[in-house]
Amino acid sequence: MPQEPITAVLGRTAAVGPFFSVRTSAGAPRDQGFLPLADLYGEGVSPALRNRLETVATRLGTAEARVAASLVHQGLAGRLWSITLGPAVLAGRVPDLGGDALWWHPDRSAPDDLWLPSPSPFPSLSPTPSSSPSSSPLPSPPEEDLTSQLRAAVLRDHLVPLHHAISAATTISPKVLWGNAASALAGTLRVLHDWCRSTGHGEAAERAVALTASLLDTTPLRDCGTLDPTVPAYSRRSCCLYYRVPGGGLCGDCVLRGT
Repeated sequence: MPQEPITAVLGRTAAVGPFFSVRTSAGAPRDQGFLPLADLYGEGVSPALRNRLETVATRLGTAEARVAASLVHQGLAGRLWSITLGPAVLAGRVPDLGGDALWWHPDRSAPDDLWLPSPSPFPSLSPTPSSSPSSSPLPSPPEEDLTSQLRAAVLRDHLVPLHHAISAATTISPKVLWGNAASALAGTLRVLHDWCRSTGHGEAAERAVALTASLLDTTPLRDCGTLDPTVPAYSRRSCCLYYRVPGGGLCGDCVLRGT
């Protein structure tokens, strides 16, 4: 049977919540003020990233560039994990977000901030079987292949270059940024897991925990915190700095809660 089109998969995934939604209609994103998300982490410190950091700092009322940088990073990480982990869990598919595929609007919030005008599935990273039956390798388990695709689509194609760009733009600890990435993934898991359980998708809820645990057990997320898969709940070993925002506080997984 033919696979469900990735556009349909993304449409179904949007039911989980606004962070899991991405626009997929055809059109001209740039004409509507969108820009390729990868423009944020082009060569050097891009004007798009600098403008975003300044905008968020103003909205939060903070003069600390590293605070704005941390929250810009965590917000984007949450969106990226949501629009990839959701379809991976619910349909065994991961959208390809590489190159200029994913567009972003600096003045809009979820779900209107991201646009995939021509959605396509991420290519399988499983080994290609040999034509000789005697030497054909066993296929990779679905979770292993999906973990590899998620790692490539989110970490390799976006969060690693975003990490480098933000680090070049302001002084911020790498531990904070990778803690943000891990925390955003765990937050995505919580929302997705609750939705799966409440809608009778028990196997998908278990798959969400398994995939998240695999991702959190890989570099550079491995030492960022601890996942309790039974809840599921996450405790990070760093702080996103939200407490330094006027009127802010401590997040539920913050390391400072234990001090």
